Amino acid sequence: AGQCTANFVFSSAGKSYLGAAAHCAGKGEATQTDGCKSDSYPLGTEFTIKGADHPGHLAYSSWLTMQKRGDKNQDLCAYNDFALIELDQDDVAKTNPSVPHFGGPTGVRTEGLSAGDRVYSYGNSALRQGVTVFSPKEGVSLGDAGGGRTHTVTTLSPGIPGDSGSGFLDSDGRAFGVLSTLSLTPIPGSNGVSDLRLVLDYAHDTVKDLKDLRLVNGTEEFHSGGLPLL
Repeated sequence: AGQCTANFVFSSAGKSYLGAAAHCAGKGEATQTDGCKSDSYPLGTEFTIKGADHPGHLAYSSWLTMQKRGDKNQDLCAYNDFALIELDQDDVAKTNPSVPHFGGPTGVRTEGLSAGDRVYSYGNSALRQGVTVFSPKEGVSLGDAGGGRTHTVTTLSPGIPGDSGSGFLDSDGRAFGVLSTLSLTPIPGSNGVSDLRLVLDYAHDTVKDLKDLRLVNGTEEFHSGGLPLL
């Protein structure tokens, strides 16, 4: 597993989690995106979290859950890309659920996206070597696919390796997705974003301890402006 970006903060049964992409715990190449077949590190694997005093632990992986259940649905296997990293209780109090730069999230979007809808994200790839001017992203949806399980988006700047797992917001600050793939079609440099509502529904339905899993809203008001000129 390489470096990835967390998306949002979640809570369930008194525990707090950072959301991530399941492929961030994968053992294979970045091109291995079939979550029903790709190898993954096990639950309990430690993750170093920037700014935390203690490591987090892999508490949920949609990939591991699909493999345990024997899921075969092609769209589910390709686009159900979500994981939870449990935070140490000593780190919870200093964890801000707000998305850097934009604020929010204001809730979970429950409907799909139309082509042309505005989208916002914040990536924290180590490839930027600490230069955060390119971390905030604004762009548009190119439409949905996979039965609504994935959204193709194009942003300035595009998501790059290390941004995987970062969250996406709509124009109302609602969380709608998790950065999953770098795409060559329909536009080179576009990204595939797993639908957040559907990955949460899957976790609710398949893992007893996560039936009450919920998004923690940001404490800072969402605003869509203020991006630097590139």
